[in-house]
Amino acid sequence: MSKKVLVITSSFRKGGNSDSLAEAFANGAMEAGNKVEIITLRDKHIGFCHGCLVCLKTGKCVMNDDAIVITEKMKHAEVIAFATPVYYYSVSGQLKTMLDRANSLYNSEYEFRDIYLLAAAAEDGEETVSGTQKAIQGWVDCFEKAKLAGTVFAGGVAERGDIAGHRALEEAYSMGRELL
Repeated sequence: MSKKVLVITSSFRKGGNSDSLAEAFANGAMEAGNKVEIITLRDKHIGFCHGCLVCLKTGKCVMNDDAIVITEKMKHAEVIAFATPVYYYSVSGQLKTMLDRANSLYNSEYEFRDIYLLAAAAEDGEETVSGTQKAIQGWVDCFEKAKLAGTVFAGGVAERGDIAGHRALEEAYSMGRELL
């Protein structure tokens, strides 16, 4: 049975390494027969969360920007993959801002269960992605029906295109392909 898969990529570098991971994951998921949508945050207007918590009472954010539409798509996706460059051992600022703005999902009837992290970084040490995983896991932990189902890390990829031929592309593709 096909799933609704949402891939959110957060790099401002068009065609960058984390975008390549997102495309590989999406291609695998589509090939497996899933319905896949890719959202790129680089061309979206997403303001910072005001911390007013109105969204927890009403289910809607008081701000009117692109985060509203993205959050609604997140709510109805069964699988979400977050693709991010690793900045200072964590997610990109634009992804963190989007996660903060998705606070209205907390009390909602969200459909997502499996969350995936696709991360790319110039450094290639195993510990390079641990802060990024912790940031995503912290968000996932707020949703009792969801779990961090997998992570793909491409280390040693600094410049656009460095990821070509990297084993992480095949890992991302396979992970997407295995969604059932």
